[in-house]
Amino acid sequence: MKSKKEILLPGGDSQLRYAFDNIEIKEKKVLIMGSGSEFIAIEFLKKEADSVELIVEDYESLLVSKLNLNDVGLITPKLMDFELTDFAKDTFDIVYAQASISSSRRNKIIKEVKRILKNNGVLLVGEIIKLEKDIPQFVSDIFEKSDLEPLFVDDLKNYYYSRGFEIQDVVDYTKTLKEYYSSNLGKLKSSVSELTENEKSYYKKLINQISHQSKAYLKQGADKYIGFYTVAAKLNKR
Repeated sequence: MKSKKEILLPGGDSQLRYAFDNIEIKEKKVLIMGSGSEFIAIEFLKKEADSVELIVEDYESLLVSKLNLNDVGLITPKLMDFELTDFAKDTFDIVYAQASISSSRRNKIIKEVKRILKNNGVLLVGEIIKLEKDIPQFVSDIFEKSDLEPLFVDDLKNYYYSRGFEIQDVVDYTKTLKEYYSSNLGKLKSSVSELTENEKSYYKKLINQISHQSKAYLKQGADKYIGFYTVAAKLNKR
């Protein structure tokens, strides 16, 4: 079974390492939510999870996931709306989401997570957050263009507590973002050079978005306002 150490998501491999150091994985039913999480799913399988499900919300992400998991027969990525999955109530022991639910749809997604998570099940969620309550317009523009609606850092713990979760831990992984955005710029430069003119035109919006966000974080001061935190929480349904 092939694996890849690099996880191209905010937080890198920090959240995954936290999971393996602090959560019992063996013989647990696990759901991974989000694009770019194929190698996370593989690592959970290696830790002897009973089963690992991976869901994404768009067709392109599904194709990439299937390609990356082509030789891993025990994981079949599925296309599902995070707000309305096909899973039965009380299916999973662990739900893992890394930078995949920090949007305006967060409330509905968390409601669905509560439905499919077992009583005393664990949610491990990585959130893009605001480090300051008041943020400049250029940072607001970054969030809007990426369909992000980050919580303010001081509100993070109470958000999950008020929805019936018992907070186990809140960990600051903001320091990983510099490497994440630097890596994005490097990979973007390398990838763009290999694209045809038609492909450049097709991906123009995405290319500009990644470039703009990365440069804003690394060179224009957005790092003072954007953070990444992981919340470990246990669901109390009774």
